[in-house]
Amino acid sequence: MHDLALASLRRLLEVIARLRAKDGCPWDLQQTTESMAPHLLEEAFEAVEAVRRGDAAGSQEELGDVLMNVLMIAQISSERGGFAASDVAASVADKLVRRHPHVFGEPRILATEQAHQNWERSKLQEQAEKAQPRGVLNGVPASLPALLMAYRIGEKAARVGFDWPDQRGPRQKIDEELGELDAAIASGDQSAIASELGDVLFSVCNLARHLKAEPEMALRGTIDRFVARFEQVAAELGHDLTSRTLAELDAAWSRSKQRLAAARPTNSDGKPTDG
Repeated sequence: MHDLALASLRRLLEVIARLRAKDGCPWDLQQTTESMAPHLLEEAFEAVEAVRRGDAAGSQEELGDVLMNVLMIAQISSERGGFAASDVAASVADKLVRRHPHVFGEPRILATEQAHQNWERSKLQEQAEKAQPRGVLNGVPASLPALLMAYRIGEKAARVGFDWPDQRGPRQKIDEELGELDAAIASGDQSAIASELGDVLFSVCNLARHLKAEPEMALRGTIDRFVARFEQVAAELGHDLTSRTLAELDAAWSRSKQRLAAARPTNSDGKPTDG
């Protein structure tokens, strides 16, 4: 199995090198590491979407696109005398071994949270050795979607003890922040409204973390359901919805919701699998 994987990776590396050859693809030859970065981000999002859908064929294709972008960036870098694909693979393999001493060192059983804490301590030690800032919250990419970024920031703060002991704290914080948002709305101060709305969203992400429900995926699931229901409403009432009354729209929405709920797959308890 490893031999097949290595052969496939070798072929992909050869294809990428050929694309970057002097007589290769004009578009690929114009690319830089900087110009490829947005493509890597886009492909990563597409891969996440395919995985979330449970689309095996789509996941394979999109993960391939992510891998291609990673190796293309490494190829361009190596042509400039920088890191190569082998350096990328070696560095991440070394990092995984270093951050899993309970696996690659003296074997011992750790709880999941202990393993996470060991990982974070290892990262801080590495930052210190590289003379990088040792901030606990370092390492969360600024390009992440805001909900996911808030979730990851909360995780990092929690791993050093800055957190509520249970879900009641973040749930109460949402009520507190909603009260402050209401006050800002009453004041009409747009800057205050934006600030307080951000606080509400951040508090929701903290509750999501305690509930072990990743907010980015939860929101995407809600968006998918909204789109499916709305499309059914439009199909039932006609696409010119502006001529319909609010009561008609609401009734059609309820019917759509019931139809989709009836069609949704259920788990062993008879409950819908996607909420």
